[in-house]
Amino acid sequence: MKSVPTRLTILFGCLLLPGLVLAAEAISPAPAFTPEQLSEPTPDGWLTNGGTLDNKRFSPLAEINRDNVANLKAVWHTRLNSALDFRHNNQAQPLVHDGVIYNITGQNDVFALSVDTGEILWEYRSGLVENDAFVCCMWVSRGVGLGEGKVFVGRLDAVLMALDQRTGEVVWENKLGEPRLGYSLTAAPLYYDGLVIIGSAGGDLGIQGWLRAFDAETGEEVWRFNVVPSPGEFGHDTWPQDRDVWQYGGGSVWSTPAIDAELGMLYFSTGNPGPSLGGGARPGDNLFTASIVALDVHTGEYRWHFQEVHHDIWDYDAPNPVILFDAEYDGVMRQGLAQAGKTGFVYILDRVTGEPLIGIEERPVMQEPKQATSPTQPFPIGDPLVPLDVAVAPEDFDLVNAGRIFTPFDEEPKIFTPLAAVNWPPSAYDPSTNWMFICANENVNGARMDASMFEAPTFEGSYRGGAYVGPGLPATGIYSAIDLKTNRLVWQRRFVDGCRSGSLATAGGLLFIGRNDGRLTALDASNGRRLWEFQTEAPVNSAISTFMHNGKQYLVTYAGGGWFSAVKGDGIWVFSLDGTLDEFDPASQADAQTLALMPAAGRVADVANGETIYKAACVYCHGDNGEGGEGGGKAITTDLGIEGIFNVLNNGRNQMPAFGVSMSGEQMHDLATYVLQLRQAEQ
Repeated sequence: MKSVPTRLTILFGCLLLPGLVLAAEAISPAPAFTPEQLSEPTPDGWLTNGGTLDNKRFSPLAEINRDNVANLKAVWHTRLNSALDFRHNNQAQPLVHDGVIYNITGQNDVFALSVDTGEILWEYRSGLVENDAFVCCMWVSRGVGLGEGKVFVGRLDAVLMALDQRTGEVVWENKLGEPRLGYSLTAAPLYYDGLVIIGSAGGDLGIQGWLRAFDAETGEEVWRFNVVPSPGEFGHDTWPQDRDVWQYGGGSVWSTPAIDAELGMLYFSTGNPGPSLGGGARPGDNLFTASIVALDVHTGEYRWHFQEVHHDIWDYDAPNPVILFDAEYDGVMRQGLAQAGKTGFVYILDRVTGEPLIGIEERPVMQEPKQATSPTQPFPIGDPLVPLDVAVAPEDFDLVNAGRIFTPFDEEPKIFTPLAAVNWPPSAYDPSTNWMFICANENVNGARMDASMFEAPTFEGSYRGGAYVGPGLPATGIYSAIDLKTNRLVWQRRFVDGCRSGSLATAGGLLFIGRNDGRLTALDASNGRRLWEFQTEAPVNSAISTFMHNGKQYLVTYAGGGWFSAVKGDGIWVFSLDGTLDEFDPASQADAQTLALMPAAGRVADVANGETIYKAACVYCHGDNGEGGEGGGKAITTDLGIEGIFNVLNNGRNQMPAFGVSMSGEQMHDLATYVLQLRQAEQ
């Protein structure tokens, strides 16, 4: 298969190059989009991360539909030569404006590409190296923002910047936090009415989360809302008053907010409190973590909140983007809001008042005094997306409370479900049916607390106050359609692997979603049946955008790899009904990628390099100490020895991919040696 080879690379800081002039002439700067322009779908573009301000990720385009989607093929495929290391996790949704695609990689490199040819018109290279960022969940960015002739970028070193849309040159930049203290920017910035809005990531590392707005012209701060309130701010009394744990209270903002321009209100969901597993250090509800929050969009003033999980100790935060919609309830048209949580519940609220549109009951839950657990938790009336208890005890674990949701734990590990049922991959909504389409996972995890919860974060590892102790059970994806008028499931489809990709719904009756094996798929929105698939070169864990160009409907996606894959990619793919490129052949890649060989006997491992690799590629699944992590990985055993651990890394096991296709033998030798020493020290 042929990829587009031509690139017009811009070398900034040098004399004006002919390529720079060509790129500038090819790109029409975006205007200062009005709220009205951003509130309705734009057929010939994809202007915000959510498609529109309401984050529906719905397109009214229907040229590609159920009847002809089988004819869809790639028009072109361009490699970006970025974010191919094992630390990278590429999740960005491309933006499209006036025939140009804008995309960012997990390395925070930004590209402008021609829709017509796939040529790279300009590129911005971040130059970030390993020590420039301290992140919880690999190097990732979920997209860029666009407006006033600028491309807005949030970087992993906590720098917000504006690039000239025509050339990629830096217009302004503003450092919003100290990256070595856990602050980073991973969400796509949102342009709105002269503002650029973004929240902080890093809630599992010891930050005080916030959402902030900046002047799009100058980069100067306009307002700030602290997710974890400081002394004197509303909600601070839900944190301990006799110590400063609130300073490290978490509350990340992982996704791009939604905005109702008519109401002048902004809506976003928040991350878990810190320490994430150690609730004894922070008695109280811990506002505004694991919540949906509404603010005045122009001032950042608090309007209302709804907390999905009181005093969270299970990492049941809310990273899935909020969706705004209108629907009829009891004969009255209401302005609604929906958010799918890691709990597996969908929370449906009135976006004017924050009151539930369908009942949400406070129900008693199992208690653990050592964790200062909340006596009740919110249970939405309707259907959960995944099971909320464990039918069969995992090997080596006994069940307490049937492993139900909100089962607390103390020094002894307890099993609970779900584990991160609905994570970051954005959902979609079809206004013609009032159905929301959600990517979820059915999985089980376990955790314990420890005395470290009463210590300040070290900023060298996760800030948890305990550890995950995963049984290592396989996760399966569950893709669902749920009716937001009733909160009842319409249909579900189970994937044999996890569901980790964003959704796109169209008026053509289609859902587009990527898969971990590199496929882009189209589903029938009425029943979830797969109608089309196309094999790319790497997992498609990003979201898909669609638009019209010169009278034709196109799709664009980024096949960049993801969390649970050793294969990384850098491909931008564009599709249409008259595309001519065939699918990528995985066999050709497999032939080129041979497993690594164990280095010769006598080689001295570089343990420091092994630690660097472990923190980049392994912590999410296996935790800081190898006992188990947020991703549900099993505790690493030392019985295998260095050679045995090397072989598992090389060939993969259970849900762990074969890293031998992406790491050298020396890298895996370093990693295996570090892992063995880490586990022996723990035991």
